[in-house]
Amino acid sequence: MAAVIISGKDLSAQIREELKGRVARLKEKGVTPGLGVVLVGEDPASVSYVTAKAKGSEEIGMFEQTINLPASTAEAEILATVDRLNRDPKFNGILVQLPLPKGVSADKVIAFISPEKDVDGFHPINVGRLLRGEPCPLPCTPYGVVEMLTRAGHSPEGKHVVVCGRSNIVGKPLAALLIQKKKGANATVTVCHTGTKDLRSFTLQADILVAAMGAPKAITADMVREGCVVIDVGVNRVPDPAAAKGFRLVGDCDFEAIKEKAAAITPVPGGVGPMTVTMLLKNTVEAAERLAGISG
Repeated sequence: MAAVIISGKDLSAQIREELKGRVARLKEKGVTPGLGVVLVGEDPASVSYVTAKAKGSEEIGMFEQTINLPASTAEAEILATVDRLNRDPKFNGILVQLPLPKGVSADKVIAFISPEKDVDGFHPINVGRLLRGEPCPLPCTPYGVVEMLTRAGHSPEGKHVVVCGRSNIVGKPLAALLIQKKKGANATVTVCHTGTKDLRSFTLQADILVAAMGAPKAITADMVREGCVVIDVGVNRVPDPAAAKGFRLVGDCDFEAIKEKAAAITPVPGGVGPMTVTMLLKNTVEAAERLAGISG
């Protein structure tokens, strides 16, 4: 029996409808959630992401402003821009779109964002809060993965989740989220990576398998047991002469083969990607609610 497809587009639309109501309640109290985005340079992927965030903000009734800086902008000027956003009460959330140009320290810029306005969840203070289980903005992609699982009826509670990948953006924070002693978490987590010997022996134990390795078809059907739930975080370009752009997007899993074994699986595109943008919007709304003393 083929797997149920977990649509990030559908779940994202559902969450955005909920956010519209939360934004409306904030506006009734005189608060309009605001997102400030800093885009340095004109990297096509970054421009695309920022455009999606601006459209999403407009859709749910939130204020958004993108500050475009040339690729030649000095680090000091980027930091000064972040400082202005930190001090401006119009903005509940600040996002500096990565990657930044060569010579600019992403770590330094991220650490300069006010932790309360760090809606990407990358600030070292928020990373620490996440590990301790304290309230904080959660990293958007891991947050989206957990929301997908719970809303699709596959709560991680009591399950063995195998995460393939240990990046600071997905693997590590996702593991930290899943092991928390709270509803929607409480999972037993195994983290695998390039140093893992016999990866297949671990993936075959998974009730839920998360692929975040950054390599096309790194997870093959023989690595997945029958009835497993598979979340594919990967986005890889592979050549495709038949496609208009000469390439197509695929995940880290062999989707066509695995969907015949898995209980449920996310597609690429249309899976985790839409959730990442939506969780950024949710983080901004939650930051505004915290400031206004309103629970979501």
